[in-house]
Amino acid sequence: MHKYSVIIGRFQPFHSAHLQLLKIALEVSECVIVVLGSASRAKTIKDPWSTVERAEMIRLCLIDRDPTTLLLNSQEDRVSFVFAKDYVYNDNMWLTAVQQEIDNITNGEKDVVLIGHKKDRSSFYLEMFPQWQFIETGEFDNIDATHVRDLYFKCDLIGIKRLVSQPVFDILKRDMMKDSVELTDEFTRLKDEYKHVTEYKEMWKRAPYPPTFVTTDAVVIKSGHVLVVRRKGHPGKGLIALPGGFVNENESLLVSCLRELKEETSIRLTKDELEKSLRDQRVFDHPTRSLRGRTITHAFCFNLGHGQLPKVKGDDDADKAWWMPLRDVMVKEDQFFEDHAHIIANFVNKF
Repeated sequence: MHKYSVIIGRFQPFHSAHLQLLKIALEVSECVIVVLGSASRAKTIKDPWSTVERAEMIRLCLIDRDPTTLLLNSQEDRVSFVFAKDYVYNDNMWLTAVQQEIDNITNGEKDVVLIGHKKDRSSFYLEMFPQWQFIETGEFDNIDATHVRDLYFKCDLIGIKRLVSQPVFDILKRDMMKDSVELTDEFTRLKDEYKHVTEYKEMWKRAPYPPTFVTTDAVVIKSGHVLVVRRKGHPGKGLIALPGGFVNENESLLVSCLRELKEETSIRLTKDELEKSLRDQRVFDHPTRSLRGRTITHAFCFNLGHGQLPKVKGDDDADKAWWMPLRDVMVKEDQFFEDHAHIIANFVNKF
C-alpha cells in the first residue's frame, strides 16, 4: 500500500464515477489527497458549487450509511483536501501551487501515486506530475458531469438520482425541490443563466460550422485602480466584469473597445485621450473561457497615470461602473465574470 494517493478534478458535482475513483484511492493508499479545481471562481452553470460545498459532498459520502458508500464509511480522517485556484493562462503557476500544497500535506514524502482516467484532452493535467507513479483507472459507467448538471438545472430528480450517491442527491434535491418562490437567489440566477446559454447555443446550432465570436475588453488603470462594471444580463448577470462586448462587422478592434468602454461606463475622456493612454494589448483565447461558445477577446490596456479618478456611470449592458482598487481584484476574484480577473492580472502583474 502506498503512503499517499492524489486525485484531481473539478467534481462539479461529485457523482458516482468520482465515488469509484475515491474508493480505489482509499484501497491503494493510507491517505488520499483530493485536489478540487476551479477554486476562487464565480459560480456558473459549469461550476455551480464552491470548493467548500464540493468538499462537503465528499465528506458526507465518507460518513454515510448508504450501501453505495459503505466502503468509505469512517474513512474521513484519511482524506485531505487541496483547493486549487485556476491559472487559466499559466499552467506552470497552477502546477507550482498544487505541488506546494501537496508537499505541505505530505512533508515531502516520495511515495505518492496519482490516480485518474486520461479520457480526452481535458485530462492533460494528469501528464504534469512525472515524479509520481500514475494509476489508470479506466472509465466508470460513462457518467458525464455535464449531463448531471443539465439534469440539475432541469430539476430532473429521477434522472439525477441514479448518477450520484444519496448524500449528494440530498444536497441537489434541496435546491431542485424548492418552490420557485423560495428558490435561493443563487440557484435562480444559475437556472436563468442555463436557460439563456441553452437558447443562445440553439440559435447557432444550424450554422454550417461551429461559430467563433470576437469581443473586445478594456483594462483601464489609474492611480492603483481598475475600471470595472457589473453585468446587467446573462451570462454572468450581477458579476464584476471589464467593460467590453462583441465587435461590430464595420469597426476595427480598437474602435470596438473604445465604443464599448464609453457605452458601458460613460467615462469622461475623449477618444484621443484614451488612445494616447493605450499601453498594451493581448489576445485571450482559452477555448473554454466562455460558456457561450468559442469566444476570443482582444483586451486593450489603458494607463491613465496618477491623479483624480474620472467620473463613471454604468449604462447599456452594465448596471454599475466603478473604480476598483487593484488589491481588491485578488480578494474578489470569485465575483468576476469568465477570465476577466486573469486578464487584469496579465496587465498589472498583480497575481
